[in-house]
Amino acid sequence: MSDGNGSKAVLITGCSTGIGRETARHLAGLGPYTVYATARKVETLADLEAARCRTLALDVCDEDSMSAAVAAVEEAEGAVWALVNNAGYSQSGAVESIPLESVRRQFETNVFGLLRMCQLVLPKMRERRDGRIVNIGSMGGKLTFPGGGIYHATKYSLEAISDAMRWELAGFGVDVVLIEPGLITTSFGETAHSSVEETEDGPYSEFNRQVAQTTAEAYEGPMAKLGGGPDAVAKKIATALGAQRPRPRYTVTPSAKLAIGQRKLLTDRMWDRAMTTQFKRPR
Repeated sequence: MSDGNGSKAVLITGCSTGIGRETARHLAGLGPYTVYATARKVETLADLEAARCRTLALDVCDEDSMSAAVAAVEEAEGAVWALVNNAGYSQSGAVESIPLESVRRQFETNVFGLLRMCQLVLPKMRERRDGRIVNIGSMGGKLTFPGGGIYHATKYSLEAISDAMRWELAGFGVDVVLIEPGLITTSFGETAHSSVEETEDGPYSEFNRQVAQTTAEAYEGPMAKLGGGPDAVAKKIATALGAQRPRPRYTVTPSAKLAIGQRKLLTDRMWDRAMTTQFKRPR
């Protein structure tokens, strides 16, 4: 689909569940976009196809898969007008206790895959001097909870990448936006809970179990009232895509605004003390 500025094709990664799925559905219902919903297993997207999305297989950890998906959209539309980098997950546990293989997999999905997707779509965006990249970060890119060091590291990376790219691409007519959700009631919380490195014995076994419990309670307990559903993020992404001059960052949910605001006010030692009220230090 095209308008005076060319293709309005929107390519979204990680649409099998949660934010990606709801964003694809929401944008497809708005009308002005041709939405390409993607996931590793394209068969999980059947309902999105029924909702007027076009579906493609895309694994952000596989170069051939990423290249093929971008090529398919460019062949049909001329270019990807907007890339929504949503694919990602949380790896939890004390930093020392997480095997490097798990750390590499976390960065491959949350950072390197996102970066490579940007590199693949940008040549056509720059050629048209029109495009938009929306990176799904997190309030976890502005603060760090114990037991979340590896996940937070990936989201801190997105802050830096988005800031640099926003400046570097502005002269080509390409906008870069970072979305910073707080607690979102999706299967993300369940995945985060199950990702905690379980150790039968060792210096972090009790701590890691507590991290798993605290994570589950955050998504299911009273704190969840300060969160929101995936639709809240989808609507904010739609705002970022529809704005003539989008903001560099959009924070989503009261939990994100509250936590980021608190972190700005506290010194590092004050934050550490605050975390001690929620987590028991490994000893």
